[in-house]
Amino acid sequence: MISDALQIVKDRIAQAAKRSGRNPEDVSLVAVSKQVPAELIVQARQAGQTCFGENKMQEAREKISHLGEQEYQWHFIGHLQKNKVKYLFDGFDLFHSLDSLELAEAIQKEASRRNSSIAALVQVNISGEESKSGVAPEELEKLLIDLSRLDKIKVKGLTTIPPQNPDPEDARKYFAQLRALRDKMESLNIENIQLSDLSMGMTHDYEVAVEEGATLVRVGTAIFGPRANQ
Repeated sequence: MISDALQIVKDRIAQAAKRSGRNPEDVSLVAVSKQVPAELIVQARQAGQTCFGENKMQEAREKISHLGEQEYQWHFIGHLQKNKVKYLFDGFDLFHSLDSLELAEAIQKEASRRNSSIAALVQVNISGEESKSGVAPEELEKLLIDLSRLDKIKVKGLTTIPPQNPDPEDARKYFAQLRALRDKMESLNIENIQLSDLSMGMTHDYEVAVEEGATLVRVGTAIFGPRANQ
C-alpha cells in the first residue's frame, strides 16, 4: 500500500531529524513520481502527500495537465534543456537543477516575457564527477552573484547528488560538504539570494541526508516501488 510506504518514509525522516536535534517539520518530502502512473500519484495524494517531483518534462506536463495544480505541488528535479525553459512556467513550484548562468539567463528571459518568476535551487557538483551536472563548488560564489542580478529567479537553496554507492554512509561526507558550502555562502549575504533549502538524499540515503541538514528529500522507490528500468 502506498499509504503505508509513505508513512514509513515520513516516520524515518522524523526519526533522522530527531537524531540530529532537528524539528521533523523542517524537512519536506518530495515524492519522486517519474514513470509512476497517475492513479498511484492520486493514491499518494489521498494519503496526504502533496509534493511530487518529475524529471522528464513531457511526462511531467502530461501529469500536471491531467491531475492539475490546485491540490498538488510539482517540482522539476531533472536536467533542463534551454529549449524547454518555457515549460517551467506551466505549473512547477520549484526547479531543483539550476546549474549554469546560461540556463538562468534563458529562464530570466522567458519569465520576463511572461511577467512571472520561478523559484530555483542551484545544483552543485560536490563530488566532481564528470557525468554529473552542477556548478563546481569553487565557482558557486560567482554564479550566485550573477544570479542575484536576475530578478525573475528566486534562489532558495542548493542541491547535490552524491556518487552512487550501496552504502548510504558513503554519501554523508558529500551532504556535509554541501551544508558547509551553503553556510559559507550564506555568510556572504549576497543580495536577493536565499539559501534556506538543501535538497539532498534519495531512497537509499535520505535518512543520512536529513541527519546532515536536508530540508528536502526526494524519495521515489521507497514509496512507489522500483521503476521498469531499475
